[in-house]
Amino acid sequence: MPPGPEPRSRRILRVLTAFLGGIAALVLALAAGGALATWFITRQVEARYPPAGRTVPVTGGHLAVLEAGPGEGRPSRGTVVLLHGASANGMDPMQAFGRRLAGDGFRVLAFDRPGFGWSERIAGPAAASPTVQARLIAEALEAMGVGPATFVGHSWSGALAATLALDHPDRVSGLVLLAPALYPWPGGTVSGYAGWSRFPLGRALLWIATRTIAAPLGLTWLDRFAAAVFRPDPLPADYVDAARVPLVLRPATFAANLQDLDGLYGFLAGQSPRYPEIAVPTTIVAGDIDPIVRTEVHAVPMARAVPGARLVVLPGIGHMLHYTATDTVVSEIEAVTARQRAGAD
Repeated sequence: MPPGPEPRSRRILRVLTAFLGGIAALVLALAAGGALATWFITRQVEARYPPAGRTVPVTGGHLAVLEAGPGEGRPSRGTVVLLHGASANGMDPMQAFGRRLAGDGFRVLAFDRPGFGWSERIAGPAAASPTVQARLIAEALEAMGVGPATFVGHSWSGALAATLALDHPDRVSGLVLLAPALYPWPGGTVSGYAGWSRFPLGRALLWIATRTIAAPLGLTWLDRFAAAVFRPDPLPADYVDAARVPLVLRPATFAANLQDLDGLYGFLAGQSPRYPEIAVPTTIVAGDIDPIVRTEVHAVPMARAVPGARLVVLPGIGHMLHYTATDTVVSEIEAVTARQRAGAD
């Protein structure tokens, strides 16, 4: 006898199974394509932006540092250490004003923070803490034979520079904080990484995302993201390439950036009450229309907290003031070093 008609429930199950199988195959194909694109983008980015400085061994790995100005043992007007913000690397401040300081006779060192540029992510996720990054940078400076220096921290690294002054005061002779993130801000964390990473499935999805879609999407939107950070000022035509911004698209660096952003709020809640302990010449420079790090939340209370601190608020200037108000930044760094010399006499 010929087979009877297929039961409706079985037919529905068969169609649903085929549909889900097709969806799974499509997802796997997209993931494989994203992984291949990420691999290709990573190789291209690293080939275009190879290491430009030297590496310094520290406990657990190495940090990369760019150097300009008089070398070790040569007369200089002092040593200035540059610390970059989120989504960046040491070339960002070096291009903006580091080379100019070097031309004025300063020895300038610009570190790639752990996990950024060509520095290793020493200590893994724990390296999201400015405490860990400060310890590693202090260790690198000791290995390099660098004495007390003026630290210039932009944005995220405003917190890092303050940590160095608090936890490693023998390394810090002065602070210049540019559009610094220093206090807990309204709204809490930034990227949501911390919430997702609490669960195994969330960690797995984040791991997959950073290795499949983050780099291709990031490359597509990189100029627009950079323009948003510079707003209301125009994006310099050569910024993305000259500052080596695409290095942040590599999977490990992308994940490190998310970790650093998400860990900062809680860290600042603990550190900010300690700011009155800072005992070196300190200047805070911020724009009055910074849309990224609000001046009234961070720079203004810091100037009140640190004894003798100087606050410079620039009218009509946004977050990337080291590019858009370079003359002021350089003059304030020179003024801090002059205050150090006057205090030493």
